[in-house]
Amino acid sequence: MSALDRHRHGRGSVWAMLAVTVLAGVLAVAGVAIGVTITRGRGPVGTIGPVGTTSTDGLCEHLVVPAYFAPGYWAQATRSTAPPADMILDITGVGAGTAPDPEFRTLVSEAKAAGITLLGYSSTVDGQRPVAQVEADVRDYAAWYGVTSIFLDRVSGQPQQIPYYQQLAGYIHRTNPGSQVWLNPGIFPDQRYMSIGDVVMVFEGTYARYLALDVPGWVRNYPASKFAHTIYATPGADLANALGLARSRGAGYVYVTDGTGSNPYQALPSYWPNEDTSATAACPKG
Repeated sequence: MSALDRHRHGRGSVWAMLAVTVLAGVLAVAGVAIGVTITRGRGPVGTIGPVGTTSTDGLCEHLVVPAYFAPGYWAQATRSTAPPADMILDITGVGAGTAPDPEFRTLVSEAKAAGITLLGYSSTVDGQRPVAQVEADVRDYAAWYGVTSIFLDRVSGQPQQIPYYQQLAGYIHRTNPGSQVWLNPGIFPDQRYMSIGDVVMVFEGTYARYLALDVPGWVRNYPASKFAHTIYATPGADLANALGLARSRGAGYVYVTDGTGSNPYQALPSYWPNEDTSATAACPKG
């Protein structure tokens, strides 16, 4: 999700998974009803119906904003009626850079004052970036911006890179106790990644692709707080459906935007106030 790596967005899943719509149809024929109880770290969000349906009224969704845009959009996000739960701080498109940026320090301070958790962006280049460089990002985000939770982008999701990500996650948690590690494979990864990341972004792509998303059955074994979905190129008329699908598919964190192109995150979506209100309608106030 970095400015330099956005060409990777929209890549399709490489895993053969059971189609959710087929699963729902089989269960319906069999007369079986499934209720999935979802909880997340910031409080219970209730019970949803069969995975793949949109009968999820009354559930709270936490918004996570890739803040790869101008300062004016930061102000719009932080001053929202219900500020997003998380914002991703991307300084250089790769990591924290070589020196603190005074403007970003101010933006981070304002976001924190609004109760937003900041995630420091660090690209892992599909497990090929040297560990020492990512660890340096971790230290610099904490020292320069007071940001201790880390968003690891370009995560391969493949079995052979598991030791690499285990090493990074262990370092982040040891260096910043209480921090969160987010992983972004952009697809449903090898299931073992779920024990590495506190939150895993298992979908990043267009709304058109999201409509046909196959969700593996093992998703039901985890709370919604483990999953994030980012959906771009979403028309305003389809916002409600996108949010509903995210709820039904067990995503505790979501971001929907009508942005397109090489950087669909260069601005907040044109319907941001509506998304903010709709997604957080059932969230605890205060």
